[in-house]
Amino acid sequence: MVKLYKNFNIKKNHKNSLILIGNFDGVHLGHQKLFKLAKLYKKKYNIKIGVVNFDPMPKMFFNKLLKNFRITSINQKIALLSKLNVDFIITKKFDEKFSKTKSINFIKEILNKKLKSKFIFVSNNFRFGNKREGNVNLLIKNEKKFNFKVVKPQPLIKQHKIISSTLIRSFLEKGYLEKANKLLNRNWTINGVVKKGRQVGKKIGFPTCNIDIQDYVLAKPGVYAVKVLRSNNSKYLRGIANLGYRPTFNQKKILLEVHLFNYSGNLYNKLLSVEFLKFIREEKKFKNVNQLKSQIKKDLNIAKKTK
Repeated sequence: MVKLYKNFNIKKNHKNSLILIGNFDGVHLGHQKLFKLAKLYKKKYNIKIGVVNFDPMPKMFFNKLLKNFRITSINQKIALLSKLNVDFIITKKFDEKFSKTKSINFIKEILNKKLKSKFIFVSNNFRFGNKREGNVNLLIKNEKKFNFKVVKPQPLIKQHKIISSTLIRSFLEKGYLEKANKLLNRNWTINGVVKKGRQVGKKIGFPTCNIDIQDYVLAKPGVYAVKVLRSNNSKYLRGIANLGYRPTFNQKKILLEVHLFNYSGNLYNKLLSVEFLKFIREEKKFKNVNQLKSQIKKDLNIAKKTK
């Protein structure tokens, strides 16, 4: 069972561990490679593995205008990390006070005193401390003084590109869903609660579940084939989703609308997990509702054939 912490005051049996620090947004193939290496260290040195990540992500904290950025929600991230043979996860609240921590104090007070880290896994471009003054070189300079070893794993490269959260976000934004899913090693998924909307879909014969996309990255607006899990239910429902602004109806706010095949139950206020399988087409404005209904029928045929 993975132990979850909200701060650096960890139990004694979790000290003297291997610590991985990062955002781990998406927990993609590059991250998965990193955790495989950590597992080898765990076996060789008989130590535990701990993860340090922050919420909100520092980039989102410093740029308040950065609303749609996450590949995974914090709960999704914790669930994915928990499957990677880790012993504990620290999700530290990133706030004004913590952002002003001097880099040397982060090393001395947190990595050494509180965690007693033995190995520290970080990417080559890792920055930390007040005004991002700390870097990997500073960590390495302090290895002997604080009795830890810094490990900088090589990034995973596919088709001459480094696998990164940034690359996956760009794929999603461009509508390259299948490429993004390959790098995630799973289907990109939005988790959200069904809210009551304007019931436009119901009026035209295609009732939908309306889901606020919160701070998830804004994938290319359009129509997608999806499959859906309800909370506390292991059976998938197949469906089609529109992610966008519904230009035909002058919707101003971005919304995820999911139409489920052969389902008639009430899902208001239920948590749904929406997995994106295929990008079908871009969002467009239709001259009238009949044109829209005709296009939806074509989209449904494609979605139903998607595996």
